[in-house]
Amino acid sequence: MILKPERILKIGIFFLLVFLISHGLLWLFEERFDKTRWASDPLHRYEMVDDLIESQLLMQKPKPEVIAILGEPSSSSNTEKDMFIYKIGDPPSFFNSRKEHLLIIFVNQKVDEVTLAFE
Repeated sequence: MILKPERILKIGIFFLLVFLISHGLLWLFEERFDKTRWASDPLHRYEMVDDLIESQLLMQKPKPEVIAILGEPSSSSNTEKDMFIYKIGDPPSFFNSRKEHLLIIFVNQKVDEVTLAFE
C-alpha cells in the first residue's frame, strides 16, 4: 500500500500537534520554583525541585545567596565535598521507597552542581 503525499502530510501534522499539545500541557502543569512556597511547604518541595534544577537558578551563587533563596539546609558536609542537603518531601509513588534530597555541591565557595540524591 502506497501512501499519497497528502495523507503523509496529514499524518505528520497530526503527530506534530500531539507532540506540541502534550509538551504544552506538561509545561503548564509543572510547578515553578517559588521561594515563599519552598520555605512554607517543605513537604511538597519535590513539586518544584525539577524546575529549580533545570533553570540553573543556583549555579555559581555563593553559599549566603543560596541560603537567602532556599533557607538553611537540612544538613551540610565539609568532608570530601562541600555541599548542602535539603529535604524535599516524599513524592507520591507506588514503587520508589527511597527518599530524595536536593544536593547542592560547592567548588571554590560557589555552586558547581545541583542534583537529586537518594538515601
